[in-house]
Amino acid sequence: MSSWTKILFSSVIAVSTLVPAVQAFAAEAKPAVIRFASPLVGTGNRPVGYGSYYATVQTQGLIEKEFQKDGIKIQWNNFKGAGPAINESYANGLIDITWLGDLPALIGKASRLDTKLIAVAGSNDNTYLIVPPGSTAKSWADLKGKRIGFFRGTSVHLALNQIIKKYGFTEKDFRFVNVDGPVGYAALASGDLDALFSNQSVFPVIDRGVAKLIYSSKKEPAQLQSSGYVLVNSKFEQKYPETVQRVVNVLVKEAAWESNPNNKPALFKTWAKSGLPYSAFVRANDGVNLKSHSAPVFNSASISLIKQKLKAGQDLKLIRGNIDVDQWIEPKYLNNALKSQNLQNFWTP
Repeated sequence: MSSWTKILFSSVIAVSTLVPAVQAFAAEAKPAVIRFASPLVGTGNRPVGYGSYYATVQTQGLIEKEFQKDGIKIQWNNFKGAGPAINESYANGLIDITWLGDLPALIGKASRLDTKLIAVAGSNDNTYLIVPPGSTAKSWADLKGKRIGFFRGTSVHLALNQIIKKYGFTEKDFRFVNVDGPVGYAALASGDLDALFSNQSVFPVIDRGVAKLIYSSKKEPAQLQSSGYVLVNSKFEQKYPETVQRVVNVLVKEAAWESNPNNKPALFKTWAKSGLPYSAFVRANDGVNLKSHSAPVFNSASISLIKQKLKAGQDLKLIRGNIDVDQWIEPKYLNNALKSQNLQNFWTP
């Protein structure tokens, strides 16, 4: 063997022994910070959400506990502007992982935001229509031509348009006003609104005698109720798959805990840290199967529901563009978490 051949052969061996070490180092790379977002803000603008295992994980600091030994900073942002504000932050590369209601999540993806759907996080969420205590309205028909407040661009928006369509109306039949919760309740109390359409945050207002309930979506099919999803920035997911897996592991563990009906009292006490009273969650979840509500899984039923909501949003001209839902979903993290926690058969359709 010539001297040049020996040098070349030695170089190849040296490089080949280094490759596994480089790959191992790359696999162990960790982010300096993980930026989480939520569209839910508690009373008094406190950064505390409610109604899903994602919100519970934030309130209990479970992500922080998971990464405390790694020196990774966990940053939470609760957006008062809800889904539209989160989509804008995603577009500017300011968010890594978030929970979003169905409509803003679908709008964002249809607008080509580079996200992956990694878990379902809350289905069968209900919406409610309230009016002032002195109102004679008892149904949607009684409010035709009246001023109804709701928060545009949120999951409530999609639910509202589907519900009024079911009962034979369109947006043109009402005078809709875009308001968030606190502003809407104040406007209802002052007489500037004839009705308000919102989520479970209506119950404290009802209990104070400021409003009365005339409609609930509890008896509607799942398509007319609200859903939520956990999304990850695709670039973050591709760069830090091990980190994403650890996050999903924490979320799935909490989802399983919330699925146990014996944990309802403790769960509602945690959600009450948002400022909504314990009684609001008792009333909102009366008759609701929390195991079904908390199921994070992708199966034929949950995927079909996502596609139904996409089509409904498109038909109602709320979603521009299209989405390949099957490509949007990235199930490997969820599947790994279910397997590692022996939960493959825990949630059924």
